[in-house]
Amino acid sequence: MSTRPTPLDDRLWSYLCRVSLRESPLLAELRAETAQLPAAECQISPEQGQFMALLVRLLGTRRALEIGTFTGYSSLAVALALPDDGRLVCCDMSAEWTSVARRYWQRAGVAHKVELRLGPALETLQGMVSNGDRGSFDFAFVDADKTGYRDYYERCLELLRPGGLVVFDNMLWEGKVADPHARDEDTRAIRELNELVSADERVASSLLQVGDGVLLAMKLG
Repeated sequence: MSTRPTPLDDRLWSYLCRVSLRESPLLAELRAETAQLPAAECQISPEQGQFMALLVRLLGTRRALEIGTFTGYSSLAVALALPDDGRLVCCDMSAEWTSVARRYWQRAGVAHKVELRLGPALETLQGMVSNGDRGSFDFAFVDADKTGYRDYYERCLELLRPGGLVVFDNMLWEGKVADPHARDEDTRAIRELNELVSADERVASSLLQVGDGVLLAMKLG
């Protein structure tokens, strides 16, 4: 019996990917294209995309929400997992980066499932709450500005149905969350959300060592 995760050296990491990862050629192509960009570190890992796609299927998701789309790897993984009449609303600020995402949505045949809304995400979410979307989403993924995470959390809870799931990326922040000397705004914002969700009786939650750390919070009744 082990009391903590097994350390992933290169050999074990290669084994894990070989027996677990099913990355489609199109997702692999998008990942390779994004790796050449200056902001490549903003892209999620392929095993994280596969994990989210599994969550989407487990939830029977029909309506999904994404905050922070970048070049579209996570949105493509989610859209491919949605049923043909499913819908994914993507919130982002960059027309340049999301133009790459649009191209891959088209190539994958999932563009009809995806609605991209450009602009400040918090304004988009608040507008959705005001316009009657409260309690209508099954799944949300947040990978955007870290100082906005707490506000995104509250809006996502409003938009999710009971039993719906919100997933936050970068919640271990390359280990900085456990470093008392790391006091920058992003690190403090991530720490605060981890503490908030851990004590929040509105949700059931788990912080997992996937990618750079993913925080899962399921909205309770």
